[in-house]
Amino acid sequence: MTLDKNEYQITQSLDEVHKLLSPTQFFRVTRQYLVNFTAIREAKHYFSRKLIVKLTIPTEEKILLGKEKVTAFLSWLENR
Repeated sequence: MTLDKNEYQITQSLDEVHKLLSPTQFFRVTRQYLVNFTAIREAKHYFSRKLIVKLTIPTEEKILLGKEKVTAFLSWLENR
């Protein structure tokens, strides 16, 4: 889904799409989500050292980062 809330079907895997995008603008938060920095509304601590990411675009489920990705994600947010 784009920032304009348009949805597109892609044939590539998210790994392939992620390789084509700018690493300063996009982060792979979960196996299902690749997020644009502009779409992030907030990131808050969640149970057991996890992080919940809320976007400006509604999602069907909560986007939770596991504790192994939290450090990399917070570093990405600060250093972009």
